[in-house]
Amino acid sequence: MVTPVAFVPETISERRIPMRSFSAAAKAEMCKCPTAGCCALAECFGILLFCNSFRNDSIKIITESDDLAVLLPRLFKKAFGLNFDSQSGEGKSGKQVFQIQSGEKLATIMNAFGFDREQTCALHVNLPVVEEPCCRTAFLRGAFLAGGSVTDPGKGYHLELATSHHSVAKECYILIHETLGFTPKLATRSGTQVIYLKQNEQISDFLTFLGASVASMGIIEARLEHELNNQVNRRCNCDDANITKVVEASREQMNAIRTLREQNRFDALPDKLKQAALVREENPESSLAELASLVEPQISKPAMSHRLKRLVELAEEGSI
Repeated sequence: MVTPVAFVPETISERRIPMRSFSAAAKAEMCKCPTAGCCALAECFGILLFCNSFRNDSIKIITESDDLAVLLPRLFKKAFGLNFDSQSGEGKSGKQVFQIQSGEKLATIMNAFGFDREQTCALHVNLPVVEEPCCRTAFLRGAFLAGGSVTDPGKGYHLELATSHHSVAKECYILIHETLGFTPKLATRSGTQVIYLKQNEQISDFLTFLGASVASMGIIEARLEHELNNQVNRRCNCDDANITKVVEASREQMNAIRTLREQNRFDALPDKLKQAALVREENPESSLAELASLVEPQISKPAMSHRLKRLVELAEEGSI
């Protein structure tokens, strides 16, 4: 006989992508996005401006993402028709390092973005490269793949893009604002320029824009879960408050009835008040609505409330 296995429904947080970090999962999803010819150049531009080192004498890209490590060689081949000079792993860290030192390759890449390798220049976002809407998406996706991160929504809401180029950060800020209508924040952290979002709806929309719809849904589900938990907590707190209120009111009414009996004033009460007192004594934990339904004939909840309040007033006054 097969023993039935109990079904335990999964929570929203358990449905989020397991094993790897939320940020890594989002990047893996983005790496699967198809890239057109013009967009390959724009995506490479985003990667280079937000990678570890993009200079006229060398390029160095370090990534922990296996998916990006697979994508990079294909993307650079498609955009520039060239290969990396070296690709290696950094020990046990799991990081992959891609480098280009060839002067000819560096010149090709620099020229593709309107830069002159022979001149020292401050890097910036060359607008013709991101003129088309599809290329803007690809550029920002590349920026996130190389220099971006997003916090697991179960822990908080924070998405950022980090670059070592001051002008690039400002231009990306404008690009995001013009393209998506967001107003991100800018900060400097240990010499690095950081563009970041803190609003969950903006983070969700930005991830969708970059092609990470599953990660975006994770943000939405986390928000709904958080709101649901808040509603449950508020309802529980409200219920607790109501119970406390009922208990305190009942205690006050019972004390008043006891006072009236001790002072031999109970039998002199009007019949309606005496009836309310007897019902309360017999049902100390009942609510007003329940008490109102127990008297003959039945009365309304406000009427019962009025009678019990009158008993308390009489006990405090000392006379009927």
